[in-house]
Amino acid sequence: MDAPLYLRPRVDPPLAALLTDRPFLHSLVDALGSPLNVLLPEAVAENAARFRAVYRRHHLTGRVYFAHKANRSSALLRRLAAEDPATVGVDVASTEELRHALGCGFTGDRIMATGPKDAAFLWLAARVGATVNLDSPGELERLSGLVRAHGLGRVAVLVRLSGFEHATGHGGAGTRLLSRRSRFGTPVRDSEALLSALERNADAVEFAGAAYHLDTTGVEEKARALEQCVLFMDECRARGLAPRALDIGGGFGVGYVAEAEEWERWTTALTEAVLGVRPPLTWRGHGYGLRNEGGTVRGAAALYSAYRPTAGPGYLDELLSLPAPVLGHPPATLLLEHLHDLYIEPGRSLVDQCGLSLASVLDVRPADMDAGQYLVRLAMNAGDMSLEEHGVLVDPVLLPRGEAASGDGEPVGVYLTGNLCLEGDLITRRLVFLPRLPRAGDLLAFANTAGYAMDFHAHHAQHQPVARTVAVERRGDSWHWCPDEDYWPITPMGGTVG
Repeated sequence: MDAPLYLRPRVDPPLAALLTDRPFLHSLVDALGSPLNVLLPEAVAENAARFRAVYRRHHLTGRVYFAHKANRSSALLRRLAAEDPATVGVDVASTEELRHALGCGFTGDRIMATGPKDAAFLWLAARVGATVNLDSPGELERLSGLVRAHGLGRVAVLVRLSGFEHATGHGGAGTRLLSRRSRFGTPVRDSEALLSALERNADAVEFAGAAYHLDTTGVEEKARALEQCVLFMDECRARGLAPRALDIGGGFGVGYVAEAEEWERWTTALTEAVLGVRPPLTWRGHGYGLRNEGGTVRGAAALYSAYRPTAGPGYLDELLSLPAPVLGHPPATLLLEHLHDLYIEPGRSLVDQCGLSLASVLDVRPADMDAGQYLVRLAMNAGDMSLEEHGVLVDPVLLPRGEAASGDGEPVGVYLTGNLCLEGDLITRRLVFLPRLPRAGDLLAFANTAGYAMDFHAHHAQHQPVARTVAVERRGDSWHWCPDEDYWPITPMGGTVG
C-alpha cells in the first residue's frame, strides 16, 4: 500500500489536552450516548480576546458580534454574554436566535439582527433595541412602518451594500464588477434610493453605518469593499447623516489541518486519482468537483482550504494592514481617520478549537480486501458531523477503548459510514487513514466541529438520536462537565471523572 495520506487535525490547548483523556471521553459517551458533542466555553472567550487584541493593536474601537448560526449552544452564548458588553455582542439571523440570545443574557443593545427578516423578527428586534442590519430599501420601509404602527423608539440600523465596482481601463473610463453576486445587500449603484429612504424615515430609524457580506476569503476583495463603504459613508455625511460604524461581516477562516505538506499531498493525489494515474481516494471515484475529460482535469475542487497559515484574528490583522487600492491607506488607518467603529461577525473563527464530536464505532468490515480498505460504521450520521458538507476534510482522532489497544496495529484506509439506511449516508466520501483498524466500542473524535459542523445539519431522520451537547472545563487534575443547557458562567460544573 502507498504511504498513508493523512490529514491530521490541528489541535491547540485546551482541546489537545481533552483529546488525550480517553477514559473521560469514553465515560461521557457511555453515559450520554453516541453521537455526543463536547464544548469548551472558556475557549470561545479566549478567541474573543484574541480578536479584541487585534483591535487594540490597530487602536480601533467597535464590537465583535458572534454569528450565532454557527452553533446552537447555550453554553457558548452564555459565556460570551459574560464578556465586556462594550466589545462583545451576538449576530442573530432569526426570531428564535434572537429569543435565545436574550435568554442567554444579551441585552438588546448588544444584538445585531441580520439575514432575511419577517415581521415578527423585525418587531422583536425593534422592541428590544437591537441594531438591524438592512438588506434593501423595502426592508427599511417595513421596519419603519412597524416602528410607527406600534409606537416604538427609533431603531439603530446599518445598511448592507453589495455589488462593489472600481474603475478599470485608461483614465478610469470603464468599470467592472468587483465582488461576486450576492443575494444580501443593496448594490452600490442603487445607493441613491437607499439614502433617500434613510432620509425619509429618519423619524423611525437612526442610521448607524454601513455593512457588507462577501462570501469569500479573498483579503484584497474585502479591503476594496471596506474602502468603498468608507467612501459611501463620506457621501452620507455630506447629506447630513451621521454614520459611525462599519460592519465587515465574517469569513476570517479556520485552519483545520495541522501540516501544509499533508494538505498539499492529498490535494495533489486527488487530481492524480481523477486522472486515473493512481488508485481512487474516494468512494465510487467521487471527485469533489473535479472530473476527467479526455485526460484533462476539469472543474474546480469544492473544498475548504483546510490548511491556513493565517486565519481568524490573524486574518483580521492582515486585512486591516493591507494598503487600500484607491485611497492609499490601510483599512485600519481609514477607519481611524474617519472615526468609525469596526464591527465584525465571526462565526466559525470565534468557535475555533471550542469543541469536538464523538462517535462510537459500531461495526468494521472489509470494503476492498485487495486494497486493504474497510468500512467503519459509526453511531452518528452525516447530519451529526457535517464538516464535509462545508467542504472541510480532516481526519478524526482514534480513541481506543482500554489501555492495551492504543499502540497495536498498522495504518489502514477506511470509509466512514453513518447509521442511516441510505447509500449516501457517508460521514466522509474520502478514504480516511487511521493509525490502526478500529474495533467496535472504540471512539472516533472529530476535532474542531463547533463551527457549522456539530449541529447545523442535525436532524431526526429514521428516528435516530440527535447528539446531546455537554460543556466541559478543566479544574486541577479533573475535567468537569454539565449538559449544555445547564451551563452558566457563574456556577461551577458538577460532573467529574478522575
